Amino acid sequence: MAEFTPMIQQYLKVKSGYRDSFLFFRLGDFYEMFFDDAIKASKELEITLTSRNSGGEDRIPMCGVPYHSAANYIKNLVEKGYKVAICEQVEDPKDAKGVVKREVVQLITPGTVMEGNMLDEKENNYLASISQYDADIFAITYNDLSTGENSVALVNSGWDQVLGELFNRPIKEIVVSKELDKRYQYDLTERLQITLSYAESTEIEESFQSLVEELTDSRLKQAFGRMLTYIQSTQQRSLDHLKPVQTIELKQYMALDMYSKRNLELTETIMRKGKHGSLLWVLDKTVTAMGARKLKKWLERPLLQQTLLEHRYHMVEGFMAQFLEREALRDTLESIYDLERLCGRVAFGNVNGRDLQQLKLSLAKVPELKNNLKQFENKEVQALGNGVNSLKELHDMLDQSIVEDPPLTIKEGGIIKDGFHNQLDQYRDASRNGKQWIAQLEKKEKQETNIKSLKIGYNRVFGYYIEVTKANLHLLPEGKYERKQTLTNAERYITPELKEKETLILEAEEKSVDLEYHLFTELREQVKEFIPHLQALAEKISEIDVLQGFATVSELHDYNRPTFNNERQIKIENGRHPVIEKVMKNDMYVPNDVNMNEATDILLITGPNMSGKSTYMRQLALITIMAQIGCFVPCDEASLPIFDKIFTRIGAADDLVAGQSTFMVEMLEAKHAITNATENSLILLDEIGRGTSTYDGMALAQAIIEYVHDNVGAKTLFSTHYHELTTLDKSLDQLKNVHVRAEEFEGKVVFLHQIQDGAADKSYGIHVAKLAELPGPLIERASVILEKLEEPKTKKIQPTGILDDDQQLSFFVGEKKASGSEVATKSKADKQLQKSLKKINIMEMTPMQAMNELYRLQRLANEED
Repeated sequence: MAEFTPMIQQYLKVKSGYRDSFLFFRLGDFYEMFFDDAIKASKELEITLTSRNSGGEDRIPMCGVPYHSAANYIKNLVEKGYKVAICEQVEDPKDAKGVVKREVVQLITPGTVMEGNMLDEKENNYLASISQYDADIFAITYNDLSTGENSVALVNSGWDQVLGELFNRPIKEIVVSKELDKRYQYDLTERLQITLSYAESTEIEESFQSLVEELTDSRLKQAFGRMLTYIQSTQQRSLDHLKPVQTIELKQYMALDMYSKRNLELTETIMRKGKHGSLLWVLDKTVTAMGARKLKKWLERPLLQQTLLEHRYHMVEGFMAQFLEREALRDTLESIYDLERLCGRVAFGNVNGRDLQQLKLSLAKVPELKNNLKQFENKEVQALGNGVNSLKELHDMLDQSIVEDPPLTIKEGGIIKDGFHNQLDQYRDASRNGKQWIAQLEKKEKQETNIKSLKIGYNRVFGYYIEVTKANLHLLPEGKYERKQTLTNAERYITPELKEKETLILEAEEKSVDLEYHLFTELREQVKEFIPHLQALAEKISEIDVLQGFATVSELHDYNRPTFNNERQIKIENGRHPVIEKVMKNDMYVPNDVNMNEATDILLITGPNMSGKSTYMRQLALITIMAQIGCFVPCDEASLPIFDKIFTRIGAADDLVAGQSTFMVEMLEAKHAITNATENSLILLDEIGRGTSTYDGMALAQAIIEYVHDNVGAKTLFSTHYHELTTLDKSLDQLKNVHVRAEEFEGKVVFLHQIQDGAADKSYGIHVAKLAELPGPLIERASVILEKLEEPKTKKIQPTGILDDDQQLSFFVGEKKASGSEVATKSKADKQLQKSLKKINIMEMTPMQAMNELYRLQRLANEED
């Protein structure tokens, strides 16, 4: 340290407390970075890397960004998962004795972003924390600092459930203890790709105890304490907008594990990792940012309570029944700004005049919203308006105080209306009249001196002045003006009278600006008192928005209200996949029925590739999820049980980060399903076993089907290319074969995408290869090979004679006593069987291969009987 300049020593001292962050160190009009921060930032931000003298022998790396445009650079770093510590000058350089004092005033992290340009208005920005209490018991807490939302859940089924909870939620950062198992930390940073931060303290200050009053489990309080500790240490400002912590009772919601959320593409697609093409993309007909976030929360947690679902259906029905009234409601909602995040900005202290103007405009729409709801005949829709508080007092206060078009900055005046504060009006009057006097003085001086180009101007250094060009200096009366400044082509003067007015004007302007800022901060504190009411209003509006959105999308795409049954029956008439149907944008989509009564637990689906097996499976899951969030569903009619969990294994999704192959992922997902499913669950398994050899895969597929049938009893859709498995319907009572129709026409396959009872008769694999336009010679060669593989054996084994059912073949037990032609025939057949057996290498065969070979020999022997 001693070899560096005092300023660099100061930088290193501050940096030591923020080793995992970029330190934006304020120097004049720039935020500077040094050493490793500079090298890394220059690459990430694509800015020039320079160097500077540090007091030692070597120059040190350095880069910087202008403070007035730093927001975009900070956004860039935070979006990439980095943290940024803002170090400001906290004393006036004029008063500094030595190096100006600097301190970190804010730590901006991916999970604690508050700035509007860094937030997606339709998505929450969650900071999460994880606390472990036993081998399989974890507490997860969620906080959205931008809205003040807090929630906590207790997970008691192990780490996989934790990952399932975290996956597909907009979590940008996770706070853990440094003692958390390194394997778990690896999963969070590498598999979920979330920024990791640390906090050890779980204590909650007295001022925040009201947030956890409803929590009865001490573990949940401690878990929230860890998160709160981190928020306080990073933000160092008011957190008055934080809402009381809500407990998420996981047993009240459908369980969707990480695999199912990914495979079903509920909120983002697998390929593009974006909203377009997901179920959320189809369903989102909300018009407010609050509603969009609420919809995503509902989609993440489908309900299990039928009464709540029926309540939602009834309101959706009410909105659907009256199109014009619904459109009027949508227009009103569209004019309402993001109240949740406005509350956060008010509490955080970074609200400006335009934010308060947006708040006022939003509140002005609330009476209109209440009136919109009264126009509906549905009583439950009308009741939605009963709990809506228009907050007239707050609206009137803002209407009286804030100008219609306030500036962005709050420190340069122009925010407060005339007539709001008497002293401010006096200052403004003095300032305005003073400027009017200046204008009159300029006119008067022009007349007296006969200098038409004479003008009175102002700058921050010299104040007000009279400017005369050098060509007109001879016209000035001697001794009247006092020279102030000489320019190339002009002279600037002042007069005692002008100086006196300048003092009055500038003093009034300065005091006016200071008073406005003071009044604005007072107003902000008054608005803070309304935050709980504003948050409750936002909650109501977001719910109304989601329900009208359900009605809008249901009417647009011809969705219908589902019903629920307690008999574990699935009956869907003309069901459709909501996403594919929308993407096709025509009437080409082929709907299909799903019928699974009490006597059917498993549908074994066969059919060629590209025929629609996976689509059929997915559409059942999506219809189920839509039904259990309260939305109408894409079919003519649906009667469903309420599913407690959905498990899927659809598509090849290698988990290379975790070092797992496609087949290992298949087995892990299958194991997860069959060990966690109940008889009230839905399981979708697509082509299980295709990642290994044919016989291994077939054996595993059959064993899984049998296990689910005999031990789990869940409603299951199982698609396969192993046609041998279709015989299972003879031994498994609860299994039913269905297939996807395909027809061969002039050597080409035509996919009809229709599900019919029974097993498929062939796979059409080579036809699919033709559709993919593989080279002609390759297709021809494949056809020849297939023909050889399928041709029947021509050699017949001679009959060995009639044997009893419990009698073994003679080559195992020796010759049976016989006479004449019977013995000769039998001996010849035995020799042929022996010859066939000698060609088999039993030691290199799998159990399944051995069983198949034995079956072949037995079939040949029976043919000779």
